[in-house]
Amino acid sequence: MKSSKPDFLNFQVDHMTILVDNKMYNVAYVVFRCILGAQPEDIIYNVRRSSAPGEPERSVTFATKLGQGANAKQELNNTMVALVQATEPKNKMSHVRSMLDDHQAVVHFQHVALRTPDLLSFHKHALDRGVRFITPILQDEHEDLIQVFSGEWYYPGSKPSGFFFEFVQRELSPALIKMLDERNRQSFFRDRTFLGLYDEKQREYESGKIEPFIDPIAFEKIHELVGNKNNWEITEEDIQRADQFLLESGKRLK
Repeated sequence: MKSSKPDFLNFQVDHMTILVDNKMYNVAYVVFRCILGAQPEDIIYNVRRSSAPGEPERSVTFATKLGQGANAKQELNNTMVALVQATEPKNKMSHVRSMLDDHQAVVHFQHVALRTPDLLSFHKHALDRGVRFITPILQDEHEDLIQVFSGEWYYPGSKPSGFFFEFVQRELSPALIKMLDERNRQSFFRDRTFLGLYDEKQREYESGKIEPFIDPIAFEKIHELVGNKNNWEITEEDIQRADQFLLESGKRLK
């Protein structure tokens, strides 16, 4: 019998974000246009910024649709990809360049955005289990969505991976917007939302303190519990014990 789960855990991939080396950036744009079929009207946004006062603006990220599903709500079935390049001067630390250099790569997946029908319920579910987030829930008024960004996936003692999740909900109801306003959530338009994330990652990498996805203590307890097993040997009892470790970490962090 198939087990049931809350609707807020019914995720779909909303979009993916890829970091690329500066030399790859415009070539990648051409590849998306010529090979992957993106049309001018498919470019969702193209965010520009200046690297320093008096310097000309450069594109720091663009996003494009690549296709659309056949379901009734086609706006929720887009295949979307965003690309990001470093715009900081060569003599200044850049988290984009750092992530690429650490992976000895010119292309690296930065995050996958998972769409949920109920972000507030998922957010509480994750916080209860000690998941770290680097932003509050952000509201994009232009896109009619709310989103939140997690800490990076890495374990205690390892180097940050550069990979994290975004969780997003589209199709906001008036009641949900009112609830968000009552909680004094931050509200950003699209460009400010992206640049806020970009600047937050820049601050993390400049400080050397990268927020992990889950609590390091919980990670070590879970690894001690299941680390020496094959994944098919992990029992439901193990899952329940691991969930208790996560819930304990959530209480510790509140």
